Amino acid sequence: MIALLFACFIALGWLYRSSSPVVATAGAEPAPTPKRASTPRKVKYSEFPHDSKSHKIDCSSCHKFPSDNWNKVRTGNEAFEDVTEYPKHETCLKCHTQQFYKGAQPAICSICHTSPSPRNSARHPFPNPREIFDLSPKGKTAESDFAVGFPHDKHIEIVSQNVSRTASFVNAAFVRTDRRRAGEESCSVCHKLQMPQGKSDEEYVTAPPAKLGDGFWLKKGTFNSSPTGHKTCFTCHSAESGMLPAPQTCSACHQLKPAAPASDFDAKLAAEMKIDNKMMMDAWRRRDSSGKFSHEFFGHVEMSCSTCHNVLTMNTADPKTKRVGMASCATCHATATSDDGGALNYEADMRKKSPTFECVKCHVTFGKLPIPDSTRKRSRLLQGNKNGKESQKPGDQVNY
Repeated sequence: MIALLFACFIALGWLYRSSSPVVATAGAEPAPTPKRASTPRKVKYSEFPHDSKSHKIDCSSCHKFPSDNWNKVRTGNEAFEDVTEYPKHETCLKCHTQQFYKGAQPAICSICHTSPSPRNSARHPFPNPREIFDLSPKGKTAESDFAVGFPHDKHIEIVSQNVSRTASFVNAAFVRTDRRRAGEESCSVCHKLQMPQGKSDEEYVTAPPAKLGDGFWLKKGTFNSSPTGHKTCFTCHSAESGMLPAPQTCSACHQLKPAAPASDFDAKLAAEMKIDNKMMMDAWRRRDSSGKFSHEFFGHVEMSCSTCHNVLTMNTADPKTKRVGMASCATCHATATSDDGGALNYEADMRKKSPTFECVKCHVTFGKLPIPDSTRKRSRLLQGNKNGKESQKPGDQVNY
């Protein structure tokens, strides 16, 4: 009987295939609109892929909003109504009765349970709150099935207004007041330097090899953070405020991930560095331009965010809108001579001389690939320009 009762707290709405959470819906709600085509896959009952045909159901079919324990995982003033617990067994049994009772340790139970056994009911932390889940063994390698769609153009003005009225918001150190564009003070509300070096003598995230030389090792201050949970969102979107979308409307923000673009990331090298910061690794895996670009580097620290990022067109669920185009790099790094900072020209010239030359000034893995047309075009724009200025026409945006 105990074995039957235990079988599994399957998170039918478990946000990770090793993953992050989706808010539950109070009433019936359309399943999140799929953004990628499902490909045939072998059924693996130790995982719960949300993009499979049979799993594209209402979030409220499995998740309860709010969870019964919402005021226990966060306490006091930090507590707010949220989805913070796995679905109950009866939710699993709606579709998976056969798998639920298969063997002494059903594979399906391992989605929630650390070591399925009638005498061990221990479970992995639920993916929400992230600050708890990310520290768990499963959370450190988990990857969400969902992307969060955050349209910057709809928030930048509102957040900027709140910044000017609320003393607790502090501007990021890497943006100078005299170079900040209208509304840009809001960037630092959500984005902070990850592990900044500051005045420390330690410039690397982890200790580098003794004989690193000119080799690459990830430096502090390379990435910026992003909100990882509902806390920031629910500050405005709550039952009290009545601001839509409401907290229980999952699909308003959570969308199945589109196919990820290639990134300038080397998993083997990252493993050698022994970086255990989940947010940092996630940020590196998403770098689809320069994997080495450091926001804290002295030449970048004075730059405005909008020098490289077109904030008004960015939607976090669409990788194409977040990509930094080569035109942004060329602003500083495509110059008349390499002495002027023209690393882009220098590396392109070196590759022209030697096909085996690797462009490692900015890249981790992309530097081994053929030079993209965008880089070639930046070089062509400079050719014949006696002032060394980029003869770029309005609207001429070229991506890597």
